[in-house]
Amino acid sequence: MQPARVFCIANQKGGVGKTTTAVNLAAGLATLAQRALLIDLDPQGNATMGSGIDKRALSPSVYDVLLGSASLAEAVRRSEKGGYDVVGANRELAGAEIELVGLERRERRLRDALAPSLAAYDVVLIDCPPSLSLLTLNGLCCAHGVVVPMQCEYFALEGLSDLVNTIRQVHANLNPDLQIIGLLRVMFDARITLQHQVSEQLKAHFGSKVFDTVIPRNVRLAEAPSYGVPGVVFDPGSKGAQAFVEFAREMARRIQAMRAPTAPSVREPAA
Repeated sequence: MQPARVFCIANQKGGVGKTTTAVNLAAGLATLAQRALLIDLDPQGNATMGSGIDKRALSPSVYDVLLGSASLAEAVRRSEKGGYDVVGANRELAGAEIELVGLERRERRLRDALAPSLAAYDVVLIDCPPSLSLLTLNGLCCAHGVVVPMQCEYFALEGLSDLVNTIRQVHANLNPDLQIIGLLRVMFDARITLQHQVSEQLKAHFGSKVFDTVIPRNVRLAEAPSYGVPGVVFDPGSKGAQAFVEFAREMARRIQAMRAPTAPSVREPAA
């Protein structure tokens, strides 16, 4: 059994659906019998609450894991309705930024903590905060790849170039395994011409890095977190839920391709 593949859900722009993507991708992968772990690295703790876990009663949390006062296994909780495991976050995590500065291997604290648990999962997803902070850096340093949710709007393109540069720097200096796995178009409104134009620009520039699946703007996905249930479970028949299940299938195929042994680069001589 190969150890889990680790993916950050990241975008330096806020309000682009990172948490919705992380929670519903975890639930979607669970429906495909994948053993999934979701790590919430955002002090707002929305992925924790959206998974049905009370962040106010959370102890230990990812904060304790980063500071070394608890192991990752001790911090794992089960999202019963989502079918996946969670290492949750709450407002305590906001203080970790300052406390991490003086610690050894400050960018690799999560990587070191996660290593013993990788064999227990097929996929690990990390919901990153909307900034390039030490928390985000910890996520990027232990990931094999980055999934970038983005809206098809002009300002989203502007922020994307900053994120790509950040990923290149982390790849060059801290984590040579890191790559962009794909761009996910979210909150897509087919009635808006600009969104189609930006979508075409993305496909022209990034090619196969753009996921085929498009997540539509959907009220049921927006309602689900208030019930502490992933949208995939809250209303499986909704267009948003169905799109996320299809995205989970597409993601699973990409993970399988990453695991496949590379073909030999030297051709066999002709007989």
